[in-house]
Amino acid sequence: MIAELPIVDAHQHFWDPPRTPHPWLSTTPLPDFRYGDYSALRRPYLPPDLRADAKGHRVVATVHVEAEWDTRDEVGETRWLAALRAEHGLPTVAVGHARFEDPGVEDVLAGHASFDFVRGIRQKPAAASSPRDARRGAPGSMDDPRWRRGYALLERYGLSYDLQTPWWHLDAAADLAHAFPRTPIVINHTGLPVDRSLEGLQAWRGALETAAAEPNVALKISGLGQRTRSWPRDGNRQVVRDAISIFGVARCMFASNYPVDSLCVGYRPLFDDFKRFAADRVPAERSALFHDNAVRIYRIADAGIPGT
Repeated sequence: MIAELPIVDAHQHFWDPPRTPHPWLSTTPLPDFRYGDYSALRRPYLPPDLRADAKGHRVVATVHVEAEWDTRDEVGETRWLAALRAEHGLPTVAVGHARFEDPGVEDVLAGHASFDFVRGIRQKPAAASSPRDARRGAPGSMDDPRWRRGYALLERYGLSYDLQTPWWHLDAAADLAHAFPRTPIVINHTGLPVDRSLEGLQAWRGALETAAAEPNVALKISGLGQRTRSWPRDGNRQVVRDAISIFGVARCMFASNYPVDSLCVGYRPLFDDFKRFAADRVPAERSALFHDNAVRIYRIADAGIPGT
C-alpha cells in the first residue's frame, strides 16, 4: 500500500533559537530568501515538531542538512545534533557545513567525521543572482582552485557533498563531479527551478541534463515552493516528472526541506502530492524514490525510528 510506504526524509533542519547560534534567525529583519518573509521560522523546530508534522506518513529516518549555524564553530552544530539524537533518536544522519576555501577546513572536516552519523558536507558556493550574470571562475565558486583544494579533502574523510546552487551553475557542478569522480554530489532542491516560464524550465532541464551526465551526481526533489508562498501542484507535478526522467529513478529522492517549506505547504499534503506524482510507478521504483536511494546514498544502516 502506498500509504504505508516507508519514507526517508532526505532533507530537513532542526534549530532552537535563541539557544542555538543561527545568525540568520536572529537578525531584524530576517534575510529575504526564496520565499520572502521568513519570520515564521524564528521558533524552535525540534524532533517532536517534525514527528507531529509528519503524522499520517511513515517517516522512518531523516537526513539533517546544515542550517547555517555560526561559522565560527561549524562543528558545534554536529555536537548539538549528537545530543539531540541521544535524547530523541533524530536526526538519523547529518550533513555538516565547512568552508572549502578556509585554511582550517581540514580540521573542520575531521571534526565532523569524528561523529559516526555525519555523511557529508554542504557549502553553498558563490553564485550569480541570474543566468545572465553567471560567470565561471569567480572566487568561492566551484571553479576556484582554493575552493577545490578544500573540496578535494572530502574523499579522504569519506564524505559526500550536498550542493545548493541555482541551475545556471550546474555546468560547473558537472565539471566538479568529473574532476572528483569518487565524491558523490547530491544536488539540493531540484536544482532550484524558480523561473517557471517555458524558457526558464527549458533552461533548467538542460542544466539538469548536463549534471546528470556525471554518474556520481544525484538529485534531491524538494524546495519546490514559490515566492508567493504557494506550492503549485500541477506545475510541480511536471517539474518532478521531468527531474526523474532526466536523472532516472535510481538517482532521485524526495525530501521535505522542513521547516523551511512549511511556509508554502504542510508536511502531510507535501508527501501526499509526492505520492500522487509517483503513483504510476511500480512498487520497487516508489520504494527507491521515497526510501531506498536515500538509504544507499546517505549510508543509513538502520532506517527504523520508534515513535514516528
